[in-house]
Amino acid sequence: MLRPKLYNLIKSNPEEFKPKRLLKDISAGLVVAFIALPLSIALAIASGVTPEKGLVTAVVAGFFISLLGGSRVQIGGPTAAFVIIVLGIIAEYGTAGLIAATAMAGIILIIMGLLRLGTFIKYVPYPVTTGFTSGIAVVLFSTQINDFLGLNLASVPSDFFAKWSVYFSNLHNVNLTTLGIGILALGIIVLWPKKWKAVPGTLVALLLTTLIVKFAGLEVETIYSRFGVIEAALPRPQLPSLSWEMIKNLIQPAIIIAILAAVESLLSAVVSDGMIGKRHNSNVELIAQGVANTASALFGGLPATGAIARTTANVENGGRTPVAGISHAIFIFIFMMLFMPYISLVPMATLAAILFAVAYRMSEWRSFVTLFKAPKSDVLVLLTTFTLTVVKDLVIAIEVGMVLAAILFMKRMSDVYNVSLMDGEDLEVEMKDKSDIDKKKIADHVRVYEINGPFFFGATNTFLETLEQIKDCKVLILRMRAVPAMDATAYHALNKIYLRCKHDNIQLILSEVQNQPYQTLKQYNFVFTLGKEFVCRTIDTALKKATAIIKTEEKENK
Repeated sequence: MLRPKLYNLIKSNPEEFKPKRLLKDISAGLVVAFIALPLSIALAIASGVTPEKGLVTAVVAGFFISLLGGSRVQIGGPTAAFVIIVLGIIAEYGTAGLIAATAMAGIILIIMGLLRLGTFIKYVPYPVTTGFTSGIAVVLFSTQINDFLGLNLASVPSDFFAKWSVYFSNLHNVNLTTLGIGILALGIIVLWPKKWKAVPGTLVALLLTTLIVKFAGLEVETIYSRFGVIEAALPRPQLPSLSWEMIKNLIQPAIIIAILAAVESLLSAVVSDGMIGKRHNSNVELIAQGVANTASALFGGLPATGAIARTTANVENGGRTPVAGISHAIFIFIFMMLFMPYISLVPMATLAAILFAVAYRMSEWRSFVTLFKAPKSDVLVLLTTFTLTVVKDLVIAIEVGMVLAAILFMKRMSDVYNVSLMDGEDLEVEMKDKSDIDKKKIADHVRVYEINGPFFFGATNTFLETLEQIKDCKVLILRMRAVPAMDATAYHALNKIYLRCKHDNIQLILSEVQNQPYQTLKQYNFVFTLGKEFVCRTIDTALKKATAIIKTEEKENK
């Protein structure tokens, strides 16, 4: 059933909502709100929008992800995974284009959930996800150099190499005060959790550096000096202005946003399942992600998904029901309403330091390095996806990575596939009772070929090339006990061999056909065409039938 986890828990486990349990969930939500607050601001600015857009996303999307989701403990909001694609959409189509793409992605996610496609998301290859995640981390890191060093560059090229060329050519403009604040913030973020885990290091860094800059009167760029006065309220919801031309232009980035949201949210849900010993409903989660992204777009927010770090923090602080995620969204809304004038005083260097830490965690460099022990094809997919993410864009990286991974997978499958000619010795090895050895003898003019591996379009050439070489044959037995599946191309290859056999007066017999190939052959009416009596359950039956055919033919020729 496609019912939210919160609904199921209220109906089946009302004891989960006793005051003591609720207090733990609300407490966990408060801690996660402290973590999400600076991250949401930093990610919004990194994405090229004003800070309150990140907070709006955390409030609106975070609320709906927890209210309607399929996970007990998922925390939703803006994440670093979207930074690159959001920057690209805004650069080409503006804020209106971003809102439209986010709404479209939300609709796509809802459709994916209704079609129960949640289980298929796990088929995105690991080298692809690691490649684009590590690539995003590198790009995210590179976008923050200007603010961390205080270079005060009015515009920075979007191209990766051009960006770094500008950085190096402007190193003489480094603002040492800004750099000092950035280093202090980064030091707090790194070292604080080693001593005190109760209060998030990012929050401490944000508060301390803001106070220093304010009361020491330091000439450091802040949110206010860059963006001016920030609205301390949720904007009124507005429908995105969609035209057919815009839909055509944005469908590709919208699909990528949907895929990213699906992959990251379900990965986060799987990780949290392992921590609490429960299971999420992936299709319900996708629907919730879709509703959340559509709602975020209506309020002018960013794309959103489940955030692994925030979800993990929720579990570690005692969150066990969606109440924790709902509370986290409510607390951020309260902070936004009460403290926005003070949030405007946050140094840009501090936000850059926060995103440096996010980029480091996101880089998964250990997983990246470990993948070099994998087969060369996986390494090729990893490096291709990573490189295209960094130097081109995320859309192309994922498309090329998925296609390349599929091609190389098919190549590996075709490599393990083979068609081999069997002789009497091969069959004797199978005999347990040597007294029945006559049952396994291959008569003259009978050829037995065994097909091993999935019979699909990547393997048909091998099949045809092998069987086109048969000579002096009156009965051809194809043993298919090791064929778990076949596709349409494989069927047409098999039918081609059948027609050739029919032309050359050779009887074709199939042996030990598994269920999926058998059902495929039935749908094509091949079983009827060949004759049901020539589709044998065992090799013994097939050999016996082949011997009878040979003897009958010999009698007719006498």
